[in-house]
Amino acid sequence: MFSKIYSVFLGFVALTFLAPGVYLIALGGTFYYLIAGGLLLGSSVLLFRGQSTATTLLAIVIFYTLLWATWEVGIDFWSLSIRIYFVSLLGLVLLLKQAFSISNRPDLKLPVALLSVSLLASIVLTWFSYNSFVEGLVVSAETFTSRDRHSANSAHTATDWAAYGNTGKGTKYSPLDEINTTNIDSLEVAWHVRTGVGYTFKNTPLQVDDKLYACGGGNVILALDAETGDELWRFDAEIKNEIISALTYFTTTCRGVSYYEAPPEYSGECPRRILMGTTDARLMAVDADTGRRCTSFGKSGEIDLKKDMGEVKELFYFVTSAPAIVRGNAVLGGWVADNREIKEPSGVIRAFDAITGGFAWAWDMGRPDDQGEPTDGAIYTRGTPNVWSLFSVDEERGMVFAPMGNETPDYYGALRHEASEKFASSVVALNGETGELIWSFQAVHHDIWDYDVPAQPVLIDLPNKAGALIPAVVQVTKQGEVFLLNRLTGKPIAPVEERPVPQGGVAEDWTAATQPFSAMPNVLGEPLDETDMWGITPFDHLWCRMDFLKLRYEGLYTPPSTVPTLQYPGNAGGYNWGGVSVDEERHIMVGNLMVLANKTRLVPRNEFVEGAGIAPQSGTPYGIQAETYMSPLFIPCTSPPFGMLVALDLQNQDLLWQRPIGTGAPLLAGTITTAGGLVFLGGSMDGFLRAIDTLTGAELWQFQLPATGQAAPMTYLSPISKRQTVIMTVPEADQTPGGASEGDGQGGHIIAFRLPAEAR
Repeated sequence: MFSKIYSVFLGFVALTFLAPGVYLIALGGTFYYLIAGGLLLGSSVLLFRGQSTATTLLAIVIFYTLLWATWEVGIDFWSLSIRIYFVSLLGLVLLLKQAFSISNRPDLKLPVALLSVSLLASIVLTWFSYNSFVEGLVVSAETFTSRDRHSANSAHTATDWAAYGNTGKGTKYSPLDEINTTNIDSLEVAWHVRTGVGYTFKNTPLQVDDKLYACGGGNVILALDAETGDELWRFDAEIKNEIISALTYFTTTCRGVSYYEAPPEYSGECPRRILMGTTDARLMAVDADTGRRCTSFGKSGEIDLKKDMGEVKELFYFVTSAPAIVRGNAVLGGWVADNREIKEPSGVIRAFDAITGGFAWAWDMGRPDDQGEPTDGAIYTRGTPNVWSLFSVDEERGMVFAPMGNETPDYYGALRHEASEKFASSVVALNGETGELIWSFQAVHHDIWDYDVPAQPVLIDLPNKAGALIPAVVQVTKQGEVFLLNRLTGKPIAPVEERPVPQGGVAEDWTAATQPFSAMPNVLGEPLDETDMWGITPFDHLWCRMDFLKLRYEGLYTPPSTVPTLQYPGNAGGYNWGGVSVDEERHIMVGNLMVLANKTRLVPRNEFVEGAGIAPQSGTPYGIQAETYMSPLFIPCTSPPFGMLVALDLQNQDLLWQRPIGTGAPLLAGTITTAGGLVFLGGSMDGFLRAIDTLTGAELWQFQLPATGQAAPMTYLSPISKRQTVIMTVPEADQTPGGASEGDGQGGHIIAFRLPAEAR
C-alpha cells in the first residue's frame, strides 16, 4: 500500500516539474526540471507497478541533480543545498521503505545500494559546501601584512565618542585597544538600561566626559552616567502623537544628536549643548548638563525648519539625522517623502549658529549664487535633491560634505529641476562658513532607480606611494560602488570610468548614456542570471527562474518601464545609511551591504489604484510599483547571502576579505573599527552583536541581543575606571519598515560591555 501511495506522490511531484519545466525551456531556461520530471514520472510508474528499477531511477535522479547543481553553482552552500535536498529526501523515504524489503526481494539489492550511494554523495557534497561557506574569506591576514605599507598616518587619538561617527570625519574608528583580538572572548555585560521609550532605536549614542547621550524613538534624549549607566536626565521633544503613529518606522527615527561646546569666551546659558533635528521639522538645543532647553537658541530653544519652505504636507518633510557642526554652525538637511508627487518640499541645506540659532547660510540649488534666506515672500526651490543621511566635517579646512538624495519622484525624471541633473545622487563639498559650493561628484546620472547616496562620507588621510598623506573622501553607494576622491578637489584618487549602460524605459523620460564605475572592488559582482535564482523549495525556485526570464533585465541600471523589470541591487542597497567604518591606522574600510533585488514596474496613470502597493508619483504619467523580489512563499528570489560584510584595503585599492554574517541575512546598520584590531557590528537580522578580526574577517565573539539592532555600536574610555566600554542600542522589539512587533513596554535597550578585571 505504501508503495502505491508514494508512487502517486512521486507522480504529482513529477508533473509539477514537467509542465513548468517545458515552459522554462521555452523561456530559454535550464532543461533540468523537464529531465528530472520525466525521470521522476518514470520512477513513479515503475514503483506503482512494484518494479525494482523505480529505485534505480530515483538514484539516477539524485546523481543527475548533484551533477547539475554542482555545474550551475559549484559548492556554494545555500545555492547548492536548495537544489539537492528535496530530491534527496524523496530518495531517503524510498530507501527506508525498500531497505526492509531486501530480504524478501533480492532484486532490490543493487537498486538500494545505488540509492544509498547517491544519498551518501548528497550528504558529503552538502557537508563540504557547508564547511566552505563557514570559512567565507577571500584574502588572508598574511597577505595583508606582507603588502607594501607606508608609515605616514594621521589616526586620531580621542578616547571620547563625541560625534555620530566618533569625530566629524565619520570614520567610526576608535584608537582604544584594551579590548582586542587576544581577550575579546572575555567581554561581558557591564550594565543594561531600559529607556522607557518604544518605537525605533536607530541611534548611535555620543559620549563626552562623564555623560552618554542617546536619542530614542520620538526624539526623546537620555543622558546617562558613562561609567554606571544611571540616568541623569531626559528631554522629550513632545512629537505629536499623530506623527508618531502615522508611519512608525520613519517618523520615530532619531539616528543621532550632536554635541557642541561654546568657545571659552562665551558666558551665556548652555555652554555645552546637545543639538537635535526632529521628526516634526524642528532644530532643538538642550543643555548637555541639565537637559533643559537652551531658551536663547532660536525661539525658546528651537527653530522651525518649515520656515520659507512653502506648503509642507504632514509627513512630507522632517529630520532624522544629526546636524553637522562646522565652524560654529549646525548644518542639516531633511527627509522628504519618496515617490508621492512632484515639487515636494525643497532639499535645501541650511546652517544655523550653534549658539544663537540665527540663520547662517543656505545652499539652495535653485539659487546657486544666493546663500541667504528667501525674501519678499519667496521660498526655497521646491523639489530639489535633499540630504536625509549624515554629513561629515573637515573642521580644519572648514568644509562640510553632503551625501545627496534624489529629486522625487525617484523612478521618473523627465520633470526634474535643471540643478537635479547636476547634484542629485552626488557627494557635495560646501564651505561650512558661507555655504558656497566647493565641488561635487555625481555617483548616478539622471537617477531613475532611487539610488540616492545614502551613507555618510568618510574623511581619511591616505598615504601615497611617496608616503605623503592625501586628504580623501570615501563615498559608498547603493550600487555597491566605493568612490575614493580627493577631499579638496573631488577628483578621483581611484580611477572612475564612464561606461555605457542599458537604454530604454518609457518614451516620456530618458536614460543617461553612461554611468560612473569605480576601480575600487564592488563585491556585488556580475549581473544576475537564471542560476542566481533561489527558493526554499524546488517549486518556488522554479517559479523564480521562470519569472526572472520573463522580466526585463540587462544588468545594473536597467531602466524602469511599464513591463516588470528587475533592479539589482535594489533601492535598499548595496550600502545604505549604516555606511562604512575605516581603521585609520591600517587604512582598512569595513562595510556591510544588502544583497537583494527589486522588481519594479511603472504603472500608467489609467491603471493606478490607490492603496494597491503602488506609490502615486503624482504629477507624472506613472505610479511606481517597487518591491523586494520575492517568491510566492515571500522568500527572496535571489540566492543568499542577502547581506555581506566586506573589508577593502584603501591604500592598495583592493579587496581584503568578504564574508556573510550569521545566516547571511541582510545587515541593517553599520560597523565600527578599533585599534584593537576589531570590527563591531550589531545590525544583523539574527540579533547578535559580533566582534570580527579586522585583518582576517574571522568571527571572534558574539552576544545575543534582545532584538535586532538598528544602529552601529560605539566605544569609549569610561571616565572613572578608565576601562574601554562598548555600547549597543537595541529597540524594544524587532522592527522593519512594514511595522513592529509587540514589545514589553519597557522601551529600548542600551547595553554596555567591558572586560572583567582579570582579562584586562
